[in-house]
Amino acid sequence: MNKIKVLLAGTACVVALAAFVATGPVSADDSKLEQLKAQGFARIAIANEPPFTAVGADGKVSGAAPDVAREIFKRLGVADVVASISEYGAMIPGLQAGRHDAVTAGLFMKPERCAAVAYSEPVLCDAEAFLLKKGNPKGFQSYADIAKDPSGTIGAPGGGTEEKLALEAGVPRDRVIVVPDGQSGLKMLQDGRIDAYSLPVLSINDLVKKANDPSLEVVAPVVGAPVYCDGAAFKKGDEALRDAFDVELAKLKESGEFAKIIEPYGFSAKAAMSTTREKLCSAK
Repeated sequence: MNKIKVLLAGTACVVALAAFVATGPVSADDSKLEQLKAQGFARIAIANEPPFTAVGADGKVSGAAPDVAREIFKRLGVADVVASISEYGAMIPGLQAGRHDAVTAGLFMKPERCAAVAYSEPVLCDAEAFLLKKGNPKGFQSYADIAKDPSGTIGAPGGGTEEKLALEAGVPRDRVIVVPDGQSGLKMLQDGRIDAYSLPVLSINDLVKKANDPSLEVVAPVVGAPVYCDGAAFKKGDEALRDAFDVELAKLKESGEFAKIIEPYGFSAKAAMSTTREKLCSAK
């Protein structure tokens, strides 16, 4: 199994810029895939949110989304994958600016995102969850519950689905706390700096399992919150690359290899195969 290299902050920008300059401008045809083959790797944006994506202390990247991307790019003749960690709100701008070749990070499909990027067919599906203090002292079951509580605060990834759901439910901006990663959200909740921390169900369960803290409680799924699916996101104009990715993704699903990759992480292959990009991108 190939090792995925992680490029942090400045290093990521320097390497990405060098690769972009070296390959020249990207056209709208299949030359993008040929460029990646010649380059020897594809640059993917990820988060550090298990089980979607995970970065170990030694810099190794795993998680369901990178594992699927690694296998598909390998089948397309792209030998390696280079990952850079990004906040969700910065992923699409980074893709549009040419700093990434794809985003494989649990970036759920939404109509506005579908208008900005070229998504693959669905890869990972999940619902939303709250991490709370044991006993759920404020009785939060939904984002609307937090909005109704005049002192209720919620932590969520910046630019992520959970932040948007909280704001749309009426939680004031000053009570939606942007949290950079899972460990930070956990610590803020434990310290009483937020009343709830919101992430997808699988991510929250992974965080709780590792924390092994009996003072915590999970509410899942969040009442009124939709179920989402992600896909690999590509820059507009790279539809030929996206289409090639989709062909190999379909083969993985049909052969059963897709299930073997994602189900050990807790995801359902059946859920991803039960819907389509078209349905998800048109959902309201």
